[in-house]
Amino acid sequence: MKRTIFSRITTVNSMGNSSRPVASLSRRYHFSASHRLHTERYDVERNREVFGKCNNPHGHGHNYMVQVTFSGPVDAETGMVCSLGDLDAFARDKLLKRFDCMNLNTLEMFQDAVSTTENVAIAVHQIFAEFTMATLSHVHVEETSNNSFDYVGPGAEHLGLSGRF
Repeated sequence: MKRTIFSRITTVNSMGNSSRPVASLSRRYHFSASHRLHTERYDVERNREVFGKCNNPHGHGHNYMVQVTFSGPVDAETGMVCSLGDLDAFARDKLLKRFDCMNLNTLEMFQDAVSTTENVAIAVHQIFAEFTMATLSHVHVEETSNNSFDYVGPGAEHLGLSGRF
């Protein structure tokens, strides 16, 4: 006899209706890239002042770790929020092919923005927001063992998500 766990586990949404349990899935991806923190709006001295050694004219590199977190109802048949194979294929095509072994300053998305890791996190969020098989919750980007950045997306403040992760 085939039995499903969802016959016993249900949640109640805000409308008082039973629904499938919602879970979060976090997945990590790694890429290496170089960049130079610099803006044409500043003169040479101001760029050195603001960005320090990261303003080196020859750039510098990092081994970035990106963690994306999605949420959604757990599928009754697969037991998953989404297919990891589909998510990995999306990441390879949309993130890794664009960012790995690249100078971030040469990418179109950084032509008018300084390639800080804060802006990398925003760009990664914009990329993964296009993945339609689950709802993107937030992204986490580690630049070094001391520096990491989180982004929940535009307008998330009213959802009370700040500081949740």
